[in-house]
Amino acid sequence: MATNFKPVTHCLFDMDGLLIDSESVYKTIYNKIVSVYGHKYEGDVEFQVLGRPELVGFEIIIDYYKLPLSMEEFGEQYHELQHKLFNQVRMMPGTEKLLRHLHKHNIPIALATSSSKASYELKTQNLKPIFELFHHRVCGSSDDEVKNGKPAPDIFLVCASRFPDKPDPAKCLVFEDSPNGVQGAVSAGMQVVMVPDPNLPKNLTEKATLVLNSMEDFKPEVFGLPAFDD
Repeated sequence: MATNFKPVTHCLFDMDGLLIDSESVYKTIYNKIVSVYGHKYEGDVEFQVLGRPELVGFEIIIDYYKLPLSMEEFGEQYHELQHKLFNQVRMMPGTEKLLRHLHKHNIPIALATSSSKASYELKTQNLKPIFELFHHRVCGSSDDEVKNGKPAPDIFLVCASRFPDKPDPAKCLVFEDSPNGVQGAVSAGMQVVMVPDPNLPKNLTEKATLVLNSMEDFKPEVFGLPAFDD
């Protein structure tokens, strides 16, 4: 893990598992689907799926468990459960405070999520005032410009290019929770703060610029951003 942090001007945020507590809901959904066939969704396959576009995740799970389901059948079950379970998603600790702080100090912020537009709308339906703080939002699974999902760098490069001043990637700081997202940010030439799941193996956090246990531990000033007022 690097210790020499460089000043940044723009911040890009992942959503699932980083800003909102949705990964636990995903785990419940996937467990409900695979348990019908005698499996439990956990461990290696869970880390492979983390941060990937939806359809890629479906394919990984079907292949891993050798499920007798087509992508369409898996997707139907997934979306039905999604609509039942994603109506009460909460913000992760420290995230709203950071977003409001950066917005208040006119630091350009944007969202770079692998979720589809429909999935994004579903998960943020009760959190609109917070997500409206972003200058723009890139929903990778629905965006024609994002050719390849994380761990490819596409989503972060597209997201950075949509700021009016089109910042150099080296001036962008990414916030992520998944190894796939971290790899995408690093490949884009950006520094990345990782707030991983506590159960994630330590070797899967090594590419991050900084690893935190919680967003509550983030100190903006180490990256040249305005310090918290309190």
